[in-house]
Order: sequence, then C-alpha cells, then structure tokens
Amino acid sequence: MSDAGAPSLVPVLGRPRMHLRVTDSTNARAHELAGRGAPHGMLVTAGMQTAGRGRQGRTWSAPPGRALLCSLIVRRPPPLLSLAAGVAVAEVAAALAGETRTASVKWPNDVLLDGRKLAGILVEGRPQEDWAVVGIGLNVALQPADLPPDVQATAATLGLGTEAIEPTLSRLLHELGHWLAAPANMVLDAVRARDALRGQTVRWAGGQGRAIGIDEHGRLQIHTGQGTTALDAGEVHLLDEAAASP
Repeated sequence: MSDAGAPSLVPVLGRPRMHLRVTDSTNARAHELAGRGAPHGMLVTAGMQTAGRGRQGRTWSAPPGRALLCSLIVRRPPPLLSLAAGVAVAEVAAALAGETRTASVKWPNDVLLDGRKLAGILVEGRPQEDWAVVGIGLNVALQPADLPPDVQATAATLGLGTEAIEPTLSRLLHELGHWLAAPANMVLDAVRARDALRGQTVRWAGGQGRAIGIDEHGRLQIHTGQGTTALDAGEVHLLDEAAASP
C-alpha cells in the first residue's frame, strides 16, 4: 500500500474535456482534435450520438443521456492498447455490477456482463503520427426496454440511474490511466483472467475452432483441425452467435 501523501503514478486523463450534447460520433470529433495537435488525455464525451461507430462499420446507438459515450486521445499508445482498454472497462463493470455478476473481455474489444455485451471499444488512429483514439460506449443507465428489439437478447446494461454516468466516467478514467501505463505482461494476465472466449468454439472469416487463450502478442489462439492459428485482428463470434447471424 502506498503512503497517503505519495503522488499518484496513474496518469491523469480526461483533461481537457469537450462535452457535446449531441454529436455524430465522439471518435470522429476526437480524431479531428488529435490531428490538430490536441494533447494526450483529451476526452470527448456526448449525451447522444447520431452516427456512433462500432467495429466492422456497425452503429452504436443509445437513448440520450443513458450511456457513457466517450473518446480518449492517446499519444504514444502502448502495443496492447485495445486489450488494456477492455480490461479497464471490465474492471469498472465488475466493481459496479456486484459480486454476483461476471464481467469478461471478449477479444478483441468487447466487454460482456454475464455473457451479454455491455460495452464496445473502437480504437482508431494514425500510427505514423504516434497517436490513437479509444472510443468507448458503455451501457450505464439503460433499461432493458431501451435496447433495440434485435439486441435485447444479447445486450447488457448496468441498469443504474443517469446520475451514475459521471461517477462511472471518473472510475473509467482512473482505470484507463492505470492499465494504459501497465506493463504488457500485467495487461495480458488481466485479459486472460477475464477471457470470455477461452475453451469456447468460435467462428471467424477464415474458419472455426476452439479458442485456447491469448498469446504474448495479444493475439487470439485458436485450435483447428489443422493445428493452431493466431488471430491478430478481426471479428470473432461464438458458434451459436454465428449461427444466429443473418
């Protein structure tokens, strides 16, 4: 335990902050700001997005004021940025959801609560300029009826009140500061402890197999009938999810 008077080693994130009542995408705004030289740790938040983006071109939507919608500018991003962000969100979810519920990380960047999607993470950036934007959508104050009918069976929410959004953001920024500065082996250990896919049969664009864990490079290892393959990017579905997809 550190001394109470010792300075914190966790980087301060979220300053400066731009809050927008409505925007098309917090990631788009943060991307523009980063390109114009905005500093490491600058945060863009919104009460509502009209064109929030998820992975693979999907949209991320939520009723106004009920989800935590934010994008963080990260300069000199660590190699395991996406996984570190996933661990940070999962730690927040575990703390707020209680001991009877399970928060896990679904490689590469979804956070599940009791097996249902609670949060999505989208990392975009310009490696040649050594910066990235981490976009996070976290269902804090949604109620089940707020979710679109087509995702009610697969989505999760913390089910808190709208007054919990700002405190949740404060928790998240603290966890992000910790995990973005953590050594790679610590991030990997944390992801492996919350791995939602390990031991599960999964399908991706190149085939299907049994997920056997995360390797030292942050790749998902999958055992197939022809051996073991390692995915460094892409969309992965649990086999029953893939079967249900159109």
